[in-house]
Amino acid sequence: MANTEQQIEQKGYAHLEALVSTDWVAEHLNDLENVRIVESDEDVLLYEVGHIPNAVKIDWVEDLNDPLVRDYLDPEKFARLMSEKGIGPDTKVVFYGDKNNWWATYALWVFRLFGHDNVAVMDGGRVKWEAEGREMTQEVPSVPQAQYPTPTRDDSVIRAFKADVEQHLQANGSMIDVRSPGEYSGELLHMPDYPQEGALRGGHIPGAANVPWARAAREDGTFKSADELKEIYEGEAGLSGDSEVVAYCRIGERSSHTWFVLSYLLGYDSVRNYDGSWTEWGNSVGAPIER
Repeated sequence: MANTEQQIEQKGYAHLEALVSTDWVAEHLNDLENVRIVESDEDVLLYEVGHIPNAVKIDWVEDLNDPLVRDYLDPEKFARLMSEKGIGPDTKVVFYGDKNNWWATYALWVFRLFGHDNVAVMDGGRVKWEAEGREMTQEVPSVPQAQYPTPTRDDSVIRAFKADVEQHLQANGSMIDVRSPGEYSGELLHMPDYPQEGALRGGHIPGAANVPWARAAREDGTFKSADELKEIYEGEAGLSGDSEVVAYCRIGERSSHTWFVLSYLLGYDSVRNYDGSWTEWGNSVGAPIER
């Protein structure tokens, strides 16, 4: 039987360097000079319950978001966070987490905003690591302090704002709504159990195709093969790798997962994540909506 590294290689992704296997992580647990394993979960308490040895925690609320303005941390705070986590500008950062690596890809996307490109995701996340009976610990690692220069945050390449989406629609660009069918149709104003992230109006951005984000993953938490993903995003949703694509959800976390799939696994050249998403669009006066 093929090991987990071979299983990834056989799935035909455009950028194999963007995914590592549980075997790879197990082999690099102690490579603290060159690799940092980062856990980022939707359930921010999971890390304390148990995590991969020598993994550090990135809290998507406390670490990545500005506490007042709806935006991400500034370059100075990012550099300080990286230094505290033992991450240098050349460190390979491997993300994993719960729920099909949902928030792991979100953290990776934020890292990319600051130009940290040496990033990857552990295929299968926490679910696969635990299912394989691999070691977990509650011990917080003592990682060497790093020196991370203050970066320049560039929102222009992989992030879309509302004005960008409006221009994108005028140019007949491709839109993909990765929320549930109920949210897409307007039947639901928010994801179940997340009422604080709802909107005043339901529906979707005109012309957007609907592909719920989790369809990209298998039951074991690993990503589907490139052929399977192409059937979903190209055969069903009508996307293509040579077109400009904007993905959105409610607040940009689910759509960061789809952004990762399209950009890294299928190799699309121009994909942006609209993190304002439906909480902005559905609350904006005069924003066009379809149901």
